[in-house]
Amino acid sequence: MAFDGIVISNLSYELNTKLVGGRISKISMPEENELIFTVKNNAKTYRLLVSASASLPLVYLTDVNKPAPKVAPAFLMLLRKYIGTAKIIDISQRDLERILCFELEHLNELGDISHKKMYVEIMGKHSNIIFTDENNKIIDSIKRISANMSSLREVLPGRQYFLPDELKKKDLLTVTLEEFKDILKSKEYALSKSIYMNFAGISPLIAEEILIRASLSSQAPSTSLNELEYTHLFHTIKNLLEDISLHNFSPNIIYRGEEAFEFSSINLFSYENEEYKKVFFDSVSEMLYNFYSFREAFVLNRQKSSDLRRIVNTALERASKKFDLQEKQLQDADKKDIYRVYGDLLNTYGYSLKGGEGSFTTENFYDDNKEITIPLDKHKSAKENAKKYYDKYAKLSRTTKALSEEIVNTKKDMEHLLSIQTALEVSSDDESLSQIRQELIDFGYIKKHSSSKQKKTSSHPYHYISSDGYDIYVGKNNYQNEELTFKLATGNDWWFHAKGIPGSHVILKSNNEEELPDRTYEEAAALAAFYSKAKDSEKVEVDYIQRKNIKKVAGAAPGFVIYHSNWSMIATPRADLQQAK
Repeated sequence: MAFDGIVISNLSYELNTKLVGGRISKISMPEENELIFTVKNNAKTYRLLVSASASLPLVYLTDVNKPAPKVAPAFLMLLRKYIGTAKIIDISQRDLERILCFELEHLNELGDISHKKMYVEIMGKHSNIIFTDENNKIIDSIKRISANMSSLREVLPGRQYFLPDELKKKDLLTVTLEEFKDILKSKEYALSKSIYMNFAGISPLIAEEILIRASLSSQAPSTSLNELEYTHLFHTIKNLLEDISLHNFSPNIIYRGEEAFEFSSINLFSYENEEYKKVFFDSVSEMLYNFYSFREAFVLNRQKSSDLRRIVNTALERASKKFDLQEKQLQDADKKDIYRVYGDLLNTYGYSLKGGEGSFTTENFYDDNKEITIPLDKHKSAKENAKKYYDKYAKLSRTTKALSEEIVNTKKDMEHLLSIQTALEVSSDDESLSQIRQELIDFGYIKKHSSSKQKKTSSHPYHYISSDGYDIYVGKNNYQNEELTFKLATGNDWWFHAKGIPGSHVILKSNNEEELPDRTYEEAAALAAFYSKAKDSEKVEVDYIQRKNIKKVAGAAPGFVIYHSNWSMIATPRADLQQAK
């Protein structure tokens, strides 16, 4: 997937069409390094999302609003001060670089017309939003970059905005055939790599597409083409760029099965076989929203829950090491029976010992009278040696009993932590993450601060509607699983769970009907498979049983239950049902 110069060109055209001439009415900053501009133009209201996130830089129009933090960050306050009501004069792309420039007009403190610029650089981890005056002097940026952080350029208030030569690539819109050939011949790379490394706006995806259109091998050395092939390749690129210049875009997403794994603003001929499905969109923003909305939620969730994941992973690692040590100790303790045998044999046959022996060989009546040699303390009598072995046996018996109980508890801890680990994969909102944090506090994995007050959360389980109209609920964490199973569900409702692995409780409301459609059971099972540790498997075994046959385990962590006489089915993990509003 590539947020390349062609996608930026498509965006520039769309934003110019819809936003230029409009006026900014609101600026918010819902996430770190992310801004949403509300723009009113031609009696319509648009929301422009701009993100300089290192993991997910984005620019597109969206209908979705996000809650803003209670305290506005300094960069947001600065933008509101200068361009909170500014008019958008122009939106342009720097050559085919991944840079958009917004030219803005506003009234200064004296009521005079003033101009500002906002550069949005979509460059992976180096992405930034840079605010300048009309002469390109930096007023501020969403990420300040000092000389210690980058040797290429500083991005600090008062510095001049520029793009370093090291970041610039040759512009294919203006390059000549001779320049094109000289660049490819200058250094030997694989042909596709040479194209995307040397020319602005060309991603590896587009480089591959160009070579497919030109019927050339992407792995051929860039210095190996003949003159006719260089010319043909050049004209293939120029034909593609002509479509871009004429704004002939075809925003589309490539699906492999249900997975959206690639997108582009041009029709990709490289994905024409039956393995792939191509979906076209009316606008580049619609395409980007459809592709990135789930991915954005996933990445933000990973960021927000990273500290919880670290705590759970550390606790799991410790519990696993503890379990291995306990099992080794138990194996050693399981040798205790030999000491009882030594004691019995010494008490039975030890009368023949005269004292001072270092060992005693006798018949073992526990093992068909085979000979056995017993080590002895030569300073002790037979009875004293027997007592020593009985004491060892008794001690190891106590150890075995204690270790067996500890191993059970350690296994329960590991199962509990694995269930929390799975809940962190399922949860996507702050409230459910807050519930998981509270669970970790309640069970001692996070230290509770006496001054902190427990906040009530309003997190709700996922609520789906089956194809036949039945309500299906999915817990996001152990507390929700507990509530679903023992408070929301009634006796005749159906309970689903992936067999033998951590996962969500899924409740299918039966509406007191004795028979439900087979399809509804299958859809509930598919959800139980999807919201489990095995969601990436092709097939998952799922248990299902009526709620009245589910029992809570006394003293167990929330969400842990026991049941018997259940049914099972094989399900493909899916979560494509309609969600209730």
